[in-house]
Amino acid sequence: MFRNGPSGRARALVLLVGMAMLTGCGGGEAEPAEGAAAAGAPLRIGYSDWPGWIPWEIAKEKGFFAKNGVQVELVWMDYVPSMEAFAAGQLDAVGMTNGDALVTGATANKAATAIIINDFSDGNDMIIGRPGIASVADLRGKKVGVEVGFVDHLLLLNALEKSGLSESDVELVNIPTNETPQALAAGGVDAIAAWQPSSGQALKIVSGSKPLYTSADEPGIIYDAVYASRESLAARREDWMKVVRTWYDVVDYMNDPANRAEMLQILSARVKLAPAEYEPLLAGTHILPLSEVIPVFTGGATEGFRSLAGSTGIVDDFNVKNKVYGALEAEPAYMDPSLTLEVAKERGVPVAVTTMK
Repeated sequence: MFRNGPSGRARALVLLVGMAMLTGCGGGEAEPAEGAAAAGAPLRIGYSDWPGWIPWEIAKEKGFFAKNGVQVELVWMDYVPSMEAFAAGQLDAVGMTNGDALVTGATANKAATAIIINDFSDGNDMIIGRPGIASVADLRGKKVGVEVGFVDHLLLLNALEKSGLSESDVELVNIPTNETPQALAAGGVDAIAAWQPSSGQALKIVSGSKPLYTSADEPGIIYDAVYASRESLAARREDWMKVVRTWYDVVDYMNDPANRAEMLQILSARVKLAPAEYEPLLAGTHILPLSEVIPVFTGGATEGFRSLAGSTGIVDDFNVKNKVYGALEAEPAYMDPSLTLEVAKERGVPVAVTTMK
């Protein structure tokens, strides 16, 4: 499961290049209509298989869109096709990582604006070592399987740096993420960098393997957000405000212990898993409530992974270094916290210091 497609939760940086020329998409359950929503029509939001976006199912099932007076058509698609459809103007907004939003802007000439920060990965992305590899420091001189240029390559670099190593201290083996468990099992590499479900599969099939480092060790290295078309945001700001209100109705619902069983039933049904199977996958994703998201959304670039601006700047540098695109792309227009701030003000939500480590 997770952001479907050939590489699972495909932070498909390279695959996005040239997608501005695409006029169609596939692989999902719904075909986007030609053209995004005009005034008065339902807003079309593309979402895919990641625990930070699947909660839109709750909004649909519990009637939260209607409660807030906004018409929304949720379009369930594979992750890469959803970005292609957004770049082609067939969606008003789409769920993307902050890094992939930069790629969409740079390579498809479709810069977008984050209006909701849904979550950060909190353990679902992992560096996993074979038996006998006890720490990241043990990777010196070893082979590491990773999909080069994708976000877990960045996670690996972060892990190496924290252990006093650099990329040159290991031998990278470029492997599609969904093939990394088999590579580790076959002994072709000493460690892998992978996201769920590949990371979980590796731990199951390679007895004695262990996570050496995960996204929980660097919260904010991977943010997931709703990125709206700048044209749609300018033309229909009040409708987008209602969408933001709806999202935080969803978050409040999820955080109520009384709703736990029903919530897991709704989320797991979307991806055809049993609630008990889905629960640990949700645990590796930190859904940000209003009290935590404000400092993340408003923090400056100097705050590094503790803010969206800082994380996006780091990912931007990474993308340019790895030749995903040619020049730095990140700029303030890629994020707009104003709608979230308005919702927080409406609800009298105190702004607490983020729980990120």
